[in-house]
Amino acid sequence: MLSVAKIQRRNAWRYYIRGVAFGDGRRPVGQSLRDAQELAGLPPGRWLGRGLRALGLTEGAQVSERQLELLFGEGLHPDADRIERGLLDDGVDAATARRLTVLGQPIEEIEARKQTPLLGMDFTFRPQASLVVLWALGDATVRRVIERAHERALAAALRWLEDEVAETRWASGRGRAKTPALVVAAFRHFDNRDGLPLLHEHCLILNRVQRPGTEGEPVWGAVDTYRLYQNVVAAGTLYTLTMTTEVCETLGLATVPREVTPGLRPVMEIAGVAEDLINWSASRRQRIQDALEVLTDQHVKDHGHLPSERGRHQLGWQAAQETRPAKKKPKPLAQLLAWWRTSAILRFGQQLIDGLLDRCRAAGAAIRARVDPTVDVALAAVDVAAVVFTVREKFSRRHILAEARRHLLETLRGREFTRGLDDYITHRALHRYSHRHTAVKPGRKAPTPDRISYTADFPVPHRWWIAPAQGTPPRESSRYERARVASLAVQNAIRDARIRSDAATEASTSAISAPADHRDLEGEMASAPHAVDHPGRDAALTPAQRAAAVQAHQQAAMPAEYLEGRTTDPATWLHTPKNLDRLADVTRAADIRRRTMEDRKAPAADPASAVDQHRQEHEQQRQQPDPGQGQGFRP
Repeated sequence: MLSVAKIQRRNAWRYYIRGVAFGDGRRPVGQSLRDAQELAGLPPGRWLGRGLRALGLTEGAQVSERQLELLFGEGLHPDADRIERGLLDDGVDAATARRLTVLGQPIEEIEARKQTPLLGMDFTFRPQASLVVLWALGDATVRRVIERAHERALAAALRWLEDEVAETRWASGRGRAKTPALVVAAFRHFDNRDGLPLLHEHCLILNRVQRPGTEGEPVWGAVDTYRLYQNVVAAGTLYTLTMTTEVCETLGLATVPREVTPGLRPVMEIAGVAEDLINWSASRRQRIQDALEVLTDQHVKDHGHLPSERGRHQLGWQAAQETRPAKKKPKPLAQLLAWWRTSAILRFGQQLIDGLLDRCRAAGAAIRARVDPTVDVALAAVDVAAVVFTVREKFSRRHILAEARRHLLETLRGREFTRGLDDYITHRALHRYSHRHTAVKPGRKAPTPDRISYTADFPVPHRWWIAPAQGTPPRESSRYERARVASLAVQNAIRDARIRSDAATEASTSAISAPADHRDLEGEMASAPHAVDHPGRDAALTPAQRAAAVQAHQQAAMPAEYLEGRTTDPATWLHTPKNLDRLADVTRAADIRRRTMEDRKAPAADPASAVDQHRQEHEQQRQQPDPGQGQGFRP
């Protein structure tokens, strides 16, 4: 999971120097950062990124307070004091000496235009709540595994941002250049403001990068921060997928979906971690929900209607800000671990805490025995394209890539996958189930692939209303719930087409496998550098058997009580899209029978007419369209 905040000139950078660098606590006035970190038992910050070489810094080295202040507070070289003294000794005037230590455009010039300089961005990475619980209550070996996976996943996300996203722009955007070298200061925190476990890492990305000048000399400029913001979701899904996969493969665990907010995406948590333990670590959730109810009631009084989906997100953010506790005094990790374990034992019992890892491994072994470590790339591409189209209508490659990574996490349940599979699914979804929306204007340079927008022609389900349990107000179906209905409709159409195919043909290399080479819709050969077929599966299976196996493969990891939908709350299983369709079918059939009985005039009828009437009822029931499938399947 990844969140983003701005680091600006005025007082924002002081918050990071005095608070974030000190474990989100309040550093005593007059005490240096390093002394405060040592007394509090906090790890020092460290430098990351390929852009450190241009500044004379080393990756992994400690971040000093003065370096942080110069870079993120004044936009100067981290060694500006020494450089300026050397220039003054050589006879350079003070103004010129200071100008030579500035990275890019001086902050004073930006402020003279009455603009607020953006000096950096805070990318905060954190794992799922169940992984945090395992890290906090597990032994030293489990903590090392989770921390190592966290570091590797963070490094993978930063490398992807450098390789695929990072750019610099100048001349009002007329000039652009790739800059695969960011400067990052990382600070690791162990707890939240309530003192409960929350492993997370603040990565302060400097808004300065180097590019070649007109004569080849290095020139400092600003990062295209808009592109970084656009790719936050894709970077966050890469971090979550990489970390979860490594932890599950190393410890023998697996994941299950957990519905946090009704109607929104489920979170893939570690199987075996009880819901009570997750709620224990997420101490603010109940306070946020209580504040959100008050804000929702006020919204209804002010506007006369319930908030929309976007309005609910805004009210949720407001509730989170209002319930945010004050800063606390940071404590050493050893003291926190002892306090967390004691608190959990007093609340849940010694047996539950001591056997946590064993239960997670047992649940993971049961899921791994039922899940095939392969991916049906045809259904994956359809699912990804249909979900993104229903949610956004117009989308870019980054949206498809983020959804492909979510699909891998939900389908493989923590199993290892071949590197590049997310890109392959993205390529297939774009070239087989989408078409370009961006038109190339004559005489203009063609846009790069990541700036092309796409759309699709999947049937869009109608909206419906859901009445939650416990007397809460009804809500409209979310975009994600409608997207799941659209995706399932298309996937079912593909399965039906497979079942109807000739069982005797050699079309076993159909959409169920990923061939070594395939030709896309544009006539280009696309290579799949990985085997995503089902190896070891009997090739003599009929298409119906293969389709049934694929369907079972996607649902195999669900516990028996969760098989009716994507929700993990048995009390709301009826309100899932699949079961709503079933309920609608039953209701239509009952209405047809009722109308038939009301229209029946004669008390008796001959057998032939009864057979015809039953056949007519059956045909009427079959002709009723399913919800959201009025447009049919269009590949």
